[in-house]
Amino acid sequence: MTVHRRRFLQSASLGAAITSLAACRVNPTGSGSTSTSSDRDKVIVVGAGISGLAAARYLTDHGLDVVVLEARDRIGGRIWTSEKWVGLPLDLGASWIHGIDNNPIAALAAKAKARTVVTDPDSSTNYLPDGTEVDDAQAKVLEGWQTKTEDALAAYQDNADKDASVRSVVERALNWSSLSDNDKTLASFGLNDYEHEYSGSVNQMSALYFDSGADIKGKDVLFPGGYHQITDLLARGLPIRTGHVVKHIDWDSSGVTVTTDKDTFDGDHVVVTLPLGVLQGGAVTFGPGLPSNKRTAIAKLGMGVLNKCYLRFPTVFWPNTDWMTYIPELDKYGQWEQWINITRPTGKPVLLGFNAADFGRTIEGWSDTQIVDSAMGTLKTIFGSDIPAPVDYQITRWASDPYARGSYSYNKIGSTPAMRDHLAASVDKYVHFAGEATHRASYQTVHGAYLSGIRAAKEITD
Repeated sequence: MTVHRRRFLQSASLGAAITSLAACRVNPTGSGSTSTSSDRDKVIVVGAGISGLAAARYLTDHGLDVVVLEARDRIGGRIWTSEKWVGLPLDLGASWIHGIDNNPIAALAAKAKARTVVTDPDSSTNYLPDGTEVDDAQAKVLEGWQTKTEDALAAYQDNADKDASVRSVVERALNWSSLSDNDKTLASFGLNDYEHEYSGSVNQMSALYFDSGADIKGKDVLFPGGYHQITDLLARGLPIRTGHVVKHIDWDSSGVTVTTDKDTFDGDHVVVTLPLGVLQGGAVTFGPGLPSNKRTAIAKLGMGVLNKCYLRFPTVFWPNTDWMTYIPELDKYGQWEQWINITRPTGKPVLLGFNAADFGRTIEGWSDTQIVDSAMGTLKTIFGSDIPAPVDYQITRWASDPYARGSYSYNKIGSTPAMRDHLAASVDKYVHFAGEATHRASYQTVHGAYLSGIRAAKEITD
């Protein structure tokens, strides 16, 4: 059975995007020391995620003075490799290079000598609400509902003159009220798959523009050694000030001033790589104010959620496929539908469960015990009540993270693809913006974030 997985987006040609990484600066990555207020840095980069590191790397390699300000005590942003389990690094944020053909992250992985392992979307074992495995006949029925859903959305995009939610368009096309509960359950499984792809609720996702990015080609690969290998490579030798929470960004004809909770930094330009959710929260203020079209983009684009729950077991009791999917009952919509077999790339007995959108956001308010118990409820339905208890777990809460406020952006009802261009646009030639949400073609992806950082840096060097 084929399920949607993520429809990943076209990266730009490598071209000049991969710059020399040989230059080395004095200050070590992760330094918490502050500069004095009298220091003048040519460019201030706000955020040490992949887009900020890409911009800082490019600028440094082109001879500019740079300082990177990072609120956390680590680099990487939404790339976060946990070392909690010795010998088993796990990515709590971004996991994949999606589509390795002509992808700049694949080139960086080769430069870092980082091992990658392919995950195959067609390598999947799938389960019905009662835990029985989906057979060929049932798979065809399920694929039929997925096709009807895709056709409904495609027809709407071809003919509609106003936006609506993904759910409302699909339910109208399928004549939802006439369906049996079993048919609604199967169709709902497909709807939740869109939520896992795009991170937004189908109740809020734009039917016109939810998939506005361009497709890319190539296999999807994981990093058994962790995605940090890429951010560590980019950060090598850069002057990064961790533990600096930016509060205010100001500018005039003489340059820019960035105020943190610890110090003030002056420069000629600033590159702002704050996630969309942080911009929406208003924790960072902008002195003269932002243009109206940028404020509109910030308000109308959506910030979604995709949370992870890693469960480590004493032994493997699941099939040797890359993916497992579960179709929950209608009243448990969106709960623990997608799992990935971490044993395949690591050799360790670990499962990773995903929860997206509304349910992913809801469980952030639960205790760890409640989340693990809920996950185990699904696994016991599939594999039986006598499966072993997990020996440990790792759980994410990205919407609650004050320096992320979500996992990645999506196109919400009322937003348009052009708003990403507005979000990306520089202000008064001094304030530049980067991050996955600013990349019109490759939002939601690491390579999109990376390329946005290169674009912002080139705005300064050019």
